[in-house]
Amino acid sequence: MPRAPTKNPVAPETAAAAPLSRESVLAAALALIDQRGVEGFSVRDLARSLGVYPTALYWHVPGGRNALIAGAVTAAVGGLEPPAPNSDWQAELRALFARYRQAVHRHPRIAPVLGAQLVSNASLDPLLLDRILALLESAGFTDQGLFDAYNVVIAAMVSFVTLELAPQPDDDPDGWAAGHQQRLAQVDGAACPTLARHLPQMANRAFVVRWSSGSTHPLDAGFEAWTEVVVQGLAARLPRNV
Repeated sequence: MPRAPTKNPVAPETAAAAPLSRESVLAAALALIDQRGVEGFSVRDLARSLGVYPTALYWHVPGGRNALIAGAVTAAVGGLEPPAPNSDWQAELRALFARYRQAVHRHPRIAPVLGAQLVSNASLDPLLLDRILALLESAGFTDQGLFDAYNVVIAAMVSFVTLELAPQPDDDPDGWAAGHQQRLAQVDGAACPTLARHLPQMANRAFVVRWSSGSTHPLDAGFEAWTEVVVQGLAARLPRNV
């Protein structure tokens, strides 16, 4: 008796309950990362959540796991509104940094991949990059100074929120938090008097001396200070005749 023909695992419509699209695959990838984090993300689990074979995903998002992660990051931050042209460049940078931080806070578990892996480069819209360069040019930056200022803007936009949303370890997070609090309580006041004096006010409100992620304990005041330092620092680097 002849065997029944098998379903083609490449064509997504043959395995899925509903037709897939690039957008639906990436939305599901982002949802899985939101649930399990980047380290816990797998192509097999994504395919299972959509009711398809893993090869069906590549029909819509070629490139494997890295492409799916990059696409998920794009789904989270790729729609970021670019700076308005011919506007107050300092105000636009402040607003851009705030919008980016808000977008990442909506999906905090993408933070470890931002900047730390080159696949995240694909998440930023070329129009956004163009507008950042145009904004800096309008401010008066030129030549290498323009490229340096661009690097500062990208680093500033990405780095604070990446540190802020650093997750607790997956292995016994409560035990780790309790242990870190104990280590901080044992800081030697004689050897580290300045730290010991300020630690009660800084504890769990500042980098390194905290045990909660910014997803539950955001560092709003630190972000505002960071933004001002970056913007004013860029302004100080402008040619004096601008």
